[in-house]
Amino acid sequence: MITIRGIMKIIVVGAGDVGHYLCQVLSEDGHAVTLIESDGERADDAEENLDVRVIRGNGASAKALSTAGVDDCDFLLAMTAFDQLNIVACAIGKKLGAKTTIARVHDQVYVDNSLVNYQKQFGIDILINPEALTAVELAKHVRNPERMAVEDFARGQIELQEIEVGKGAKAEGVPLREVKLDSVVKIGYVQRGEELYVPTADTVLEAGDKITLIGTPDSILKYRGIFSPERSSETVKIVLNGATETAISVIRRLSNYRFKIRVIDPDLNRCREIAEQFPQVTVINGSATSLRLLEEEQIGDADYFIACTKDDEENVMTSLQAKKLGVKYVELVINKPDYEQVLQNISGFLNITANASPRRVSANEIKKYITDKNFTIVGALKGGTVEFLELKVSPKSAACGQTLRDMPLPPACIIAAIVNDDGAKVPGANDTVNAGDRIILILEKEHVREAADIFVR
Repeated sequence: MITIRGIMKIIVVGAGDVGHYLCQVLSEDGHAVTLIESDGERADDAEENLDVRVIRGNGASAKALSTAGVDDCDFLLAMTAFDQLNIVACAIGKKLGAKTTIARVHDQVYVDNSLVNYQKQFGIDILINPEALTAVELAKHVRNPERMAVEDFARGQIELQEIEVGKGAKAEGVPLREVKLDSVVKIGYVQRGEELYVPTADTVLEAGDKITLIGTPDSILKYRGIFSPERSSETVKIVLNGATETAISVIRRLSNYRFKIRVIDPDLNRCREIAEQFPQVTVINGSATSLRLLEEEQIGDADYFIACTKDDEENVMTSLQAKKLGVKYVELVINKPDYEQVLQNISGFLNITANASPRRVSANEIKKYITDKNFTIVGALKGGTVEFLELKVSPKSAACGQTLRDMPLPPACIIAAIVNDDGAKVPGANDTVNAGDRIILILEKEHVREAADIFVR
């Protein structure tokens, strides 16, 4: 049976936008939340507006952490704007008894394991990069211009896209065994009319069928032309306003040759850094608030304008200008909670394609780990009848060490991804599942508990 974890004891370090929001949503979920904050005004605001215990002090202090009850807490969430403080807080918290530690980091150096694995070195269970998560949200819309269903898993390492099979496509009218796909990409479901089913090697696709393609973002981009030929070689022109950490993460996620990227920023030093780091990117030193600059650079010819500065007012204004000049799609980053709510209400009226909030995406990512159940529903397909399930494989699971082909899965259940310390992969029939792996399942709603029981009991 599925076990229930119940109310959890959670310590949050830092009452900035992300920390404050986490305190709010976690306390509303019924968890016992303690906040550590050194700034008096922020601490006062939290005491007045949040249903949490507030401790005034340095979150990296063993004394403050002990006072907060770190020796008996389920989760320690270090969410300040300072990477080093968050890392130290988690390291000390782990030594003092915190069961699970999660640190917010901005600098990519801390997630680069090529020389040092900072996460393991400091005993941190999970690292969260708000800018990278925001970039995942923005980039997935760019890679899916048809505006059909798109989901991302494992922080954007694995993506699911719904694609309609086009007339004259290479995959039309032939058995799937003849459709040559790499091991890093697979077809999940096929929808024909109202019927949704898992295809076999003998399945013949028809024009108008909707398929769910699962794989790495680059692999999906590579193979979608087999199913949707009109998009196979199209160049996508993108303008990024702001040479921020979010912009850098977007560039990394859209490094495919099909994406032609320009960056606009008034800071000459930041422009030079971007130009040196990404030679394939065109860098424009100037302000996107200047209508004259936008016109001179022919921004209106772009497919996407993504405003990702740290100034919400500038993001909104430049997005509206870009849309007026003829840009097909505009996306923007919203940092302030008040702006986020307002924009959600008027985004349709303003014709904004997508907006992403660092605090919201960070909170959503963290909540995947903080749940009353030992599995999490992370998405749905076809009106909710098919769900995406994320869970951690228990050492006691009978599935440990078994290949996918030998695993007793429920009907029409697909293991879309396996995530571990080595990264994320789309598994094949001969791949095995091991204790501690996080897996993404796609299955009919009625079989969720059955599947979860296989892996976590």
